[in-house]
Amino acid sequence: FYTLQKRKLQLSPEQCSNFYADQYGKLFFPNLTAYMSSGPLVAMVLARHCAVSYWKELLGPSDSLRARRTHPHSLRAIYGTDDLRNALHGSLSIFSAEREIRFMFPEVILEPIPAGQRARDYLNLCVKPTLLAGLTALCKEKPADPM
Repeated sequence: FYTLQKRKLQLSPEQCSNFYADQYGKLFFPNLTAYMSSGPLVAMVLARHCAVSYWKELLGPSDSLRARRTHPHSLRAIYGTDDLRNALHGSLSIFSAEREIRFMFPEVILEPIPAGQRARDYLNLCVKPTLLAGLTALCKEKPADPM
């Protein structure tokens, strides 16, 4: 993973309620917001290929007690204490990651991730010409140490 952004902060109960708005109405919601606002936290934006799924794999199950039984080497098994105090958060999807990044890092500008035809157009217009020129120059030079 590459750490693109990192910030230490403390959220108010109201901010925690907004962050976990999708959990509103669930029995554990008041305890969750109270716990998450009880002290400082470190928010990070991590990047790599398939970052969300790899991060979820490293985290293990959200219940730390279950994580100890089923995924003993996961981060939540090692650092969490129970189903509420599981030590780490991970976005459930790319879309929730984008929302959560905007929440924790409001000054960051997120470009929409292109997909489908937009992604192919971007590659054809911006990446392929540069890559082709660079590889062609490399082939012509044949340096002893191409790196």
